Amino acid sequence: MSLSHVVLSSGRSIALTTLRMSSTYTGMLEGYPCKRINDLKVGGLRRMAESGSFSSPVHLVPPSLDHPDQTAGAFGPVEVLPPVACIGAFESTVIDPELHPALHRSALTVIWFQPVPDVPSGENADLALRGIHWEELARDYEL
Repeated sequence: MSLSHVVLSSGRSIALTTLRMSSTYTGMLEGYPCKRINDLKVGGLRRMAESGSFSSPVHLVPPSLDHPDQTAGAFGPVEVLPPVACIGAFESTVIDPELHPALHRSALTVIWFQPVPDVPSGENADLALRGIHWEELARDYEL
């Protein structure tokens, strides 16, 4: 059973089967959001996705960045990611037409950021998430 379905811009429907959400800057005790901190956050999410219970390829949807303050501090300019970090496991029908659709599925683990803690659904999901090139990024597997 899936948590939701997202309709990609290509028209393919993908099922969200697992979702992990967290506050993007949780645990940040000092400093401020900047490129270095954001790179560490994204790297940590990528390691979590690659070493976790997900066995599919991992794709990072390029996040939008906010630059609310043009003055640079000790770590460079302020650079803020959206407040909710997400890792989701998605499944869909097979990519390779040679594979039997009843015995195979395709899968992709996706990392993305969003402004609110809502489960993405249908055609109302974020455009960047809906723009995933499934056929290029996902991998078929046998059930």
